[in-house]
Amino acid sequence: MAMTKKKRVVKEVKQLIMITIGAMIAAAGLEFFLVPNSILDGGVIGLSIIAAELTGMTMSIFLIILNLPFLYIGYRKIGMKFTVHTLFGVIVLSASTAYLHHFEPVTDDLFLATVIGAVILGTGVGLVIRTGGALDGSEIIAILVSKKRPVSVGQFIMIVNVFIFILAAFLVFSWETAMYSIITYYIAYKMIDIVVEGMEELKSVTIISDVPEEISAELQKQLGRGMTYIQGQGVFTGEPKKIIYTIVTRIELSTLRSIVEDIDPGALVAIENIADVSGSNFDKGTAH
Repeated sequence: MAMTKKKRVVKEVKQLIMITIGAMIAAAGLEFFLVPNSILDGGVIGLSIIAAELTGMTMSIFLIILNLPFLYIGYRKIGMKFTVHTLFGVIVLSASTAYLHHFEPVTDDLFLATVIGAVILGTGVGLVIRTGGALDGSEIIAILVSKKRPVSVGQFIMIVNVFIFILAAFLVFSWETAMYSIITYYIAYKMIDIVVEGMEELKSVTIISDVPEEISAELQKQLGRGMTYIQGQGVFTGEPKKIIYTIVTRIELSTLRSIVEDIDPGALVAIENIADVSGSNFDKGTAH
């Protein structure tokens, strides 16, 4: 059934609220920890910090100005909804940094500012990305470049950020600050992953056994997970095979291995990492 107009409006409002919260959290990480201690993040935010230092103007102005070209490209190449969400997030981030800029920093210890600031910044950016937007236009370019060149989004962003950190070391800050900035970027990047993908690592498991019914019955009994039979065929024997496919959490994986080994030590178990799963009433919590 198609989503009603009222539900679409409610969903959009919820998304804008989450983007607002995420952008405000990111601004707190910047203004309470990173910017006062001359520590950069990557991308447009990093360029905005450099531009503010060189011109004496506030960073909030450059956050909007430097993102505009990327937003236009995003509108042309990716779509209106993503661009609107990103523009809204950038505006909230800019306004929040302008407001929080008048407050005293929480700490002047470079190590504490780097770690805590990066965690807070990454949490905010991750919330925005999870909601369907972005706070940095360089990610838009990275997505487009990765589609046409043999380079991943992460690799492209890393190359851009290394250039930004070197630029900062030569023009504005010291090499020590640039190295702290690299640590900031790494921690923030990992926090974004945690927020977007979740703390719990999910595993997809494929099991090929001569006794699939026994294994699936015991797995269902002990783990309470849903499973699917995939109809296959042995290449050498030509015999039909029932292949078990299921998704479990990292904690449940050892139990699954133990069950399969007890019932059929010769079974083939293939395990893969997956970022997220939804639908089919999948419960990410453990069954215990």
